[in-house]
Formats: sequence, structure tokens, C-alpha cells
Amino acid sequence: MALNRDFLGRAFPPSEPYEVSRVKIKEFADAIGDPNPVYRDAGAAKAAGYPDVIAPPTFPIVISLTAGSLTDPELGLNWAMVVHGEQRFEYQRPLHAGDVVITEATIGGIRSIGRNERLDIQTVIRTVEGEHVCTSHNVLIERGV
Repeated sequence: MALNRDFLGRAFPPSEPYEVSRVKIKEFADAIGDPNPVYRDAGAAKAAGYPDVIAPPTFPIVISLTAGSLTDPELGLNWAMVVHGEQRFEYQRPLHAGDVVITEATIGGIRSIGRNERLDIQTVIRTVEGEHVCTSHNVLIERGV
């Protein structure tokens, strides 16, 4: 079944706040195999000019795909058939331990590519105080529709 085109351009309410912690940053850095000390050692991060350990550049994927839009059954997305097609981030500043952020997602594109469906999602990540930290651009492909 094709994705519901009524969702094109739909913006979704802000997510629940997510606290970026040293533990989650370290776990993510371990998972991607990046030994950079600014992801683990507050002293190294401060020596590099950051207020605390920073998150690896791809860390926002942890929070950017949690928007309610993607789980709405009316969208028609079959997660069993989804592959991650593309990912990029536009940063205003790095995420660091202690940030408490919310996400606001918008469906920027839906189109058919042969038997597949392409879904483009932009997610703005801001601190709870309103500071724009980064924007995540995701492309999901639902195979074999």
C-alpha cells in the first residue's frame, strides 16, 4: 500500500524532552567504534573548548526518528520493509552532555520510486529553552510496495 499523501507537509507536535547524558554519549561512541576522548572525558572536551563531553555527529539519529508521525498507522509505513536511505545533519553547535532537547518533525516528501516509497523527514532539534542545535534530514525507503 502506498504511503498516505495527506501526510505530506505535516508537522508534528514537539517530542517529550530528552536529556543527553554522558552515559548515552559514551554508549553511542562505543557502538560506532569512535575512541575520540571528547566523547568520553569531560577534561578532554573542556580542553577542546566544550562545556562537557560532546556527542558524535551522528548521535541525533537516536532522537530524530522518534516522532509520532512515523508510528501513525494512517501514514501506512510498514517498518518491516523500511531501509534507511540517507541521513545528514546541519549543526548550529554540537550536542553535549546536559542538553535537554525536544524534536519537531515535518514530513517534507513522499514519492513513489518504482515499487518503493520514499519518505523524507526533517527534524529540528532544540533545547527546551528554544536554542536550535541541529536539523536532521532522513530518507526512509519502504521496499516493495
